[in-house]
Amino acid sequence: MMLRLAWCRSTSRNSCVKPARLLTPGFSGAYSTQQCSGGNWRYLRPIPHPTLSDWSLLSLSLPAYYLSPSVFMSMASGDKVPSSTLHRHTNRLVKEKSPYLLQHAHNPVDWYPWGQEAFDKAKNEDKPIFLSVGYSTCHWCHVMERECFEDEEIGKFLSDNFVCIKVDREERPDVDKVYMTFVQATSGGGGWPMSVWLTPDLRPFIGGTYFPPRDRGGRPGLKTVLSRIMEQWRNNRPALESSGERILDALKKGTSIAANQGESPPLAPDVAKRCFQQLARSYEEEYGGFKDSPKFPTPVNLMFLLTYWSVNRSTTEGVEALHMALHTLRMMALGGIHDHVTQGFHRYSTDSSWHVPHFEKMLYDQAQLAVAYITASQVSGEQLFADVAKDILLYVSRDLSDKSGGFYSAEDADSVPATGGPEKREGAFCVWTASEVRELLPDVVEDATGAVTQADIFMHHYGVKEQGNVAPEQDPHGELQGQNVLIVRYSVELTAARFGISVEKVNELLASARDKMAEVRKSRPRPHLDTKMLASWNGLMLSAFARVGAVLGDKVVLERAVQAGNFLKKHLWDSEQQIILRSCYRGDQMEVQQTCPPISGFLGDYAFIICGLLDLYEATLQTEWLQWAEELQLRQDVMFWDDQGGGYFCSNPSDSTLLLQLKEDQDGAEPSANSVSASNLLRLSHYTGRQDWLQKSQQLLAAFSDRLNRVPIALPEMVRALMAQHCTLKQIVIRGQRDAPDTTDLLAAVNSLFLPHKVLIHIDGTSDSFLCQRLPILSSMTQQSGVSTAYVCQGFTCSLPVTDPLELRRLLLDSSIEMQTA
Repeated sequence: MMLRLAWCRSTSRNSCVKPARLLTPGFSGAYSTQQCSGGNWRYLRPIPHPTLSDWSLLSLSLPAYYLSPSVFMSMASGDKVPSSTLHRHTNRLVKEKSPYLLQHAHNPVDWYPWGQEAFDKAKNEDKPIFLSVGYSTCHWCHVMERECFEDEEIGKFLSDNFVCIKVDREERPDVDKVYMTFVQATSGGGGWPMSVWLTPDLRPFIGGTYFPPRDRGGRPGLKTVLSRIMEQWRNNRPALESSGERILDALKKGTSIAANQGESPPLAPDVAKRCFQQLARSYEEEYGGFKDSPKFPTPVNLMFLLTYWSVNRSTTEGVEALHMALHTLRMMALGGIHDHVTQGFHRYSTDSSWHVPHFEKMLYDQAQLAVAYITASQVSGEQLFADVAKDILLYVSRDLSDKSGGFYSAEDADSVPATGGPEKREGAFCVWTASEVRELLPDVVEDATGAVTQADIFMHHYGVKEQGNVAPEQDPHGELQGQNVLIVRYSVELTAARFGISVEKVNELLASARDKMAEVRKSRPRPHLDTKMLASWNGLMLSAFARVGAVLGDKVVLERAVQAGNFLKKHLWDSEQQIILRSCYRGDQMEVQQTCPPISGFLGDYAFIICGLLDLYEATLQTEWLQWAEELQLRQDVMFWDDQGGGYFCSNPSDSTLLLQLKEDQDGAEPSANSVSASNLLRLSHYTGRQDWLQKSQQLLAAFSDRLNRVPIALPEMVRALMAQHCTLKQIVIRGQRDAPDTTDLLAAVNSLFLPHKVLIHIDGTSDSFLCQRLPILSSMTQQSGVSTAYVCQGFTCSLPVTDPLELRRLLLDSSIEMQTA
C-alpha cells in the first residue's frame, strides 16, 4: 500500500466521497477528482506503484481518518474588502489578480505565485517547494487557510524551510493537471486543496490534499508532516528524489494517449451502445441522475443520452435514453439544487433526491445546463424546460455578468447569516425558516378553502416545515438546523386542488412569493463572488446564450451572446501574438484588468471558444464569428496538436516547467477539450471544405480508441463526436436576405428541432462571400421565385429546394428517421 499523507473522511458539505466509504489510500480532499469532475468516477490507467519501502522514509504511519463534516444585459456586483483594512501580514500575492491568490495575500506565509522568481529561489537556496493548489470558492481550501496558513507558527516554518507557491487551479489548469495526476497515482485519490512537495526542479516527491494544523487523536497534522518531510529532505534526500523520479517516469508512460500507425476510430454504433449501457447501469430511477449521492448534474451525460435517442428513436434503448435524460432534468428543476428564488443551479446535491445542495454556483454548470434544458425543450416541447433555460441565463446575466460583456467564474457556498455573527455558514444566503416565510407572506388568500395565507400555499408547495426540512444526516455541522431548502413537493394542479383555487391563481401566488423573497435576498450578506473571467468558461457560456437565443428566437438573448463574443475578442485575444489569453479580471474601478505578463490560453480555452463561435454564427448568421473560429482552429493546431500520436495536448508542449504532457481523457464537470475539438474539426470541415480537419478529427478519435472502447462512459461528449462522424453531418443551406421574414421563418423551423448532426449555412447571393469562397457549390444554390430557399445536403447530395417552413421541418424530421434505419 502507498503511504497516506492525507486524511480520509466521509462526505462533508463539500466532500464528494460517499459516507463511510473507505477509499484507496491517500484521499482527503473536500473536492474529489473521482467524483467532483462531474459525477463520473475517474478511470485511471494503472501504472506501477512504488513499494512501501519507497515511502517509509518519512516514518509516518497514517491510518485512514474519517472526519464527518458534513436581467440579461445587467451586471453583477460582488463583495469588496475596504482598501483601508489593516493587515498584520502582507505577502507578494497582494500584487496578483486572482481572487483565490488574493485570499492568501495576508497569510504569515511567504507565498510566491507560480513563476520563475519562485523557481530561481528554490534552486539558489536549494530548498524544497511546497505547492498549494485550490480555488476561491472551495470550502476546504478556506478551512485549510484558516487553520494552517493563518497560523503564525506554521507560517514561519513553511517560510523558513520551503519555497511556498500558491496556485489558482482555474487560472493554471495545466499545473493543476500535472500534480493532480501525481497525487492520484500515489494516493489513489485527490482533491482540493491539493498539497504537493517538489524538488527545486519541480519534480514531485510527496503529495496529499487537506491537512489539519496539528495532530489529532494520535494522527499527524500539517506541522508534524512538514517537520518529518524536512527531516527526510536533509537525511534521505537521494531516496526521496529517486522515488519521485520513478513515479514520474511511470506516469509519463501510463498517461500516454496515442493512435497506432494507420489506426481508425472505433465503430460508433458499438461504442455508443456501450456508453448507453454503462450509464443505464448507474442510473437512479426514482429521482434520475447517476449514482445515489452525492449527485451531480453531469450535462455531458444528459447531452449524450439526448443524442443517442436522436439516432435510435424507434428502439427501446432510444426511448429509455430519452426518459433518463428528461426525468433527470425535470427532477433537478424541481429540486433544491435549483435556486427557485434567484435562479441558477448549485454545484451538486448531497442527497439522492436533489434536495440539499452544496450551494456553490459555477459558471460552467450554468452554461452546460442551459444548453441541456433548451435541448430538452426542443425534444419534448415542454415549456418547463425552456423556462428553466431562460431562468439560468437570467441568473447569469444578473449575478455573473461584467459590464464588459464577460462572465464571472463562481459564487461561493458560504456567507454570513442575515442574523449576523463572525462565521460564514453554508447556504446562509439561500435558506429560509418557516417564521421568515410566514412573516413575509401573511396575506389571506380570497376564495381559498379555509383561512389560508399566501405563506400556507407557498410552504405546502415548496415543502417548508416549521422545524426545517433538512435531515440531520445532510447537515453534520448543524448549520442548516431549523432551515428550509425549497423543493417543489407537489404539482401546481395538486396544490390548487388542495386549497380549492385555480391553477392560474396558484401560479400567480407562487410567483409573487418568489419575487418578495428575492427582494429579501438582496438585503442579506452575499456570498463571495469570484470575478475572474476565464476564456474557456466564457466560451461555454457563449454557446449557451447563442443556442438558447436561437431556439427561442429571443433577440435580447442573442444580443447578449454577441456582447460575449465581442468581449472575448477585445479582452482575451492578443491579436499581435495571435494567442488566446487564459483570463482577465475585474478591477477596483470595475475596469477589466490583466496580469503582467498575461497567462497564455490552454487547449480548453481555444476549443470552447471555437465551439461558442460556431454556435454564435449559427444563431446570428454573421460570418465574422465563423472566420474567427477558423483562425483560432489554425492556431490551436499549431500550438497543441500531437504530430506523432494524434489528438491535442492540454498545454503547449514547449513549456519546460510542465513535467508531463497530458491529453485530458475524461468528460467531467467540463467536457474534455479533445472531445469538443473532435466536434469542432468536423463542423469546420463542413464549413470550409478542408479535408485535413476531417482527417484530424478522425485521428483524434483514433488516439482515444482504447478509452472509447473500454469505458466510453468516461467520454460521453467524445462519443457524441464519434456518432457525428459516423452519421455524416447535414449541411442545411438557407439562401436569402439574413433579416428577411421568410428567412427568419425557415430558421425557426430548423431551430425548433434537435439536430445534433448538422451545420447551418446562410448565403445571401454574394459570390465572393467567405463561405462561397470555401464552398463554391453554394453559389449554385439559388432562391426559388424570389423567396428565401432551403437546401438540405448530405454526402454530396442535396434535396430539392424548399421554401415552406413546415415542409422544411418535415424534410429534416424524415431525414433523421432515415438516418436511424440506414
